Amino acid sequence: MQLSVLQERLAVSRLAPDAPVPLWATQGVFFSVTRTSEELSIVTQESLTPAGVQSQPGWRALKLHGPFAFSEIGVVSALAVPLAEVKIGIFIVSTFDTDYLLVASADLEAAILALQDAGHSIHRSNSE
Repeated sequence: MQLSVLQERLAVSRLAPDAPVPLWATQGVFFSVTRTSEELSIVTQESLTPAGVQSQPGWRALKLHGPFAFSEIGVVSALAVPLAEVKIGIFIVSTFDTDYLLVASADLEAAILALQDAGHSIHRSNSE
């Protein structure tokens, strides 16, 4: 598979399940908002996340070059398995067309090496 490293540093935040979606959550070039009966989960640019919000900063995203059909099997596992083998945790954000693999910023280089060793192609921007 082909992946691209996004430049943005991301944060994953948790709000109360009945909290309104805050304006800051939808301001960046990349964001995801998911509501369940237990929480409101927000992934957005780290720099937009206000102090005092329950949050885990320091994530980087690798975008899978899709689109992928919903019937395509093993897309995420083809990435998760090599990373699990080198003990790198992941957070997945899926869209209609593709998936985004988030890894801790400190693990980005090791993740790239593990994915390349597994046969995946990683594109980095010139400002990386």
